[in-house]
Amino acid sequence: MAENGVKLTKLAKCAGCGAKVGAGVLAQLLEGIQIHRDPNLLVGFDKSDDASVYQVSPELALVQTVDFFPPIADDPYLFGQIAAANALSDVYAMGGEPKLCLNIMAIPKDMPGEAVHRLLRGGYDKVYEAGALITGGHSILDDEPKYGLAVTGFVHPDRVLTNAGARAGDVLFLTKPLGAGVLTTAAKAEMAPPESMDYVYRCMTTLNKEARDVMIRYPVHACTDVTGFGLLGHLTEMAQGSGLEAEVWPDSADFMPGAAELAQTGLLPEGMYRNRAFAEEGVDAGETALWKQDLLYDPQTSGGLLMAVSPEAAKDLMAELKERVPSVQRIGVLREYRGGKRIFLR
Repeated sequence: MAENGVKLTKLAKCAGCGAKVGAGVLAQLLEGIQIHRDPNLLVGFDKSDDASVYQVSPELALVQTVDFFPPIADDPYLFGQIAAANALSDVYAMGGEPKLCLNIMAIPKDMPGEAVHRLLRGGYDKVYEAGALITGGHSILDDEPKYGLAVTGFVHPDRVLTNAGARAGDVLFLTKPLGAGVLTTAAKAEMAPPESMDYVYRCMTTLNKEARDVMIRYPVHACTDVTGFGLLGHLTEMAQGSGLEAEVWPDSADFMPGAAELAQTGLLPEGMYRNRAFAEEGVDAGETALWKQDLLYDPQTSGGLLMAVSPEAAKDLMAELKERVPSVQRIGVLREYRGGKRIFLR
C-alpha cells in the first residue's frame, strides 16, 4: 500500500494501458473521419503509428503524442513515473528525442493533496531523467484518478521511424520482457508475488531512451513500442503497414517472473481478450501453447521497443542492446506477404 494509505488501483476499474480502447474498436470509431492533407505532415493519425510527425524545416520535425491512463500502481509516485515513461516512449519509438511535456491529470476531489503531489513529482522526475521539461498542463476532477503527458519531441525529417517501414528479411527485436498486464491484474487481486511486482515496476519505470539511442545508430527500418495492444497487436499493425508477414518465435520471448504461472491459471486482463479479438484472425498459432499465446496478446504498460532491423546489422545491434536495455530478445523475422495470415508462431 502507498505510504499515504491511498490504494490507487482500487479507485480504478482498469489499470494502465489495459484501459485502452481496443484496436479494432478504435479503427471503427475513426472510420469516415475526413483526413486533411498537408505536405509537411509526415505521419498522421491515419497511419496507426505511435505519434504524429510534422516537418518545420529541412533539418527539424516535431514529434507529438499524448498518453494517459488510470493507476497501475498503488504508490502515487510510482504511478507518476510509469505514466510518464509510457508517454515518453511514443517519441522514442519514432526515433525522436522528447523536449517539452504537459501534464494531463484527473483526480477525485477527496484524493489527499500529498498523494497528488507525489504523483506529479513522479512524472516530473521521470521527464527530467529523459532530459525534457514539463511546462504546464491541465487537470480536472473525476471519480477515478488518471495521469499522463502530452509530449513534443524533435527528430530529423529523414530519420523518422514508423511502424510501416519494415522490409522483407528484417529481424525483429524486443527490448523488454512481456507479462506486465497479467501481473498487474494479479496484483489488483493481491495474488502476485511481491518480488515479481518489484521487477515489473522496474521495467515499467525504465525509459526507452537507451534503446532509442542505440537504435538510431543502426539500419532499423521500422519501430513501435509494445503497449496496450500487446506484442501481437502491435506487430499486426507493423506487418500490415509494411505489407509483410512475420514469423515469431515464442520460445525466444522473455516473460516477467511469475507471468507464465499466472497465465496458465487463467488469470488474464480484459485487454488481452480485446487484443486477441483484434489480431487473432491474422495469426497462425501453430503448436504454441494457449498460455504462451495469451502472453503474446497481453497488454503492456511502458513496454519495450519492437524494432525491425536489417539482418546484416542484427548481431551488432543485439550485442549493444544487451548492455543497455532490460531484456533484448530476437523474436522473429519479417517476410514477403503471401496472402492470408500475417503472423506465424513457430
